[in-house]
Amino acid sequence: MEAKGATGAANPADLVSKLRDRPRAVWVMIPAGDPTEQVLRDLAPLLEAGDAIVDGGNSYYKDSVRRGEWLAQRRIDFVDSGTSGGIWGRTEGFCLMVGGPEETCRRLEPLFRTLAPKDGYARVGPGGAGHFTKMVHNGIEYGLMQAYAEGFEILNASSYKLDLRTISALWQHGSVVRSWLLELAAGAFQEDPKLEHVRGYVEDSGEGRWTVMEAIDRAVPAPALMLALATRFRSRQSDSFQGKVLAALRHKFGGHPVKTA
Repeated sequence: MEAKGATGAANPADLVSKLRDRPRAVWVMIPAGDPTEQVLRDLAPLLEAGDAIVDGGNSYYKDSVRRGEWLAQRRIDFVDSGTSGGIWGRTEGFCLMVGGPEETCRRLEPLFRTLAPKDGYARVGPGGAGHFTKMVHNGIEYGLMQAYAEGFEILNASSYKLDLRTISALWQHGSVVRSWLLELAAGAFQEDPKLEHVRGYVEDSGEGRWTVMEAIDRAVPAPALMLALATRFRSRQSDSFQGKVLAALRHKFGGHPVKTA
């Protein structure tokens, strides 16, 4: 990065010492949970009243609320920025969903507007609101991806010799299901028409689980999102125990044949 013109820093103290202008702003973007917690606790003693920390990672919004309150006691502003765009963000810009004190967000707005595409930034509310919005955003993403996955599997299983790349590209023009995800699907089918080099093992990074937990806590029906998350769990099992139980029960009550291991 230094070779490309950036100023390097070896540790948090070195980083803070190189931020000359006051008030300072430190953008943290590392894995959620303990890593983020530790970095914030390392940074806090190094900063002064009026400085700000922006968490651009996918932290749980309740953690962000707690961290904002803890930093406020030290008169350090905390901003949670839900960040979407993936690896394409570096060329397309990042959609930023920002939560935090209104005055602080206004001061940092040039930073957000530089990183985001046109109309791709908004302060959505007070502390925690940014990560809450991003959490639900990712829950929706699970459902959208699952719908495409199921649809394309039905197309692939049909008796017709369908070209999935052609269909996914076709749907990008005037179809009600057109989207950037569909554009990415077309690219995937272009590279590997039957996805023979991809294993159907799908991880989840937490936001989908948190969205489902929030839906349960607030008694909001969200069957599509819940099933999309459950399907990801199933994708990691080569042979599920519940499947074994179902097969055993069918055999016991109806004499249906069982495929043995």
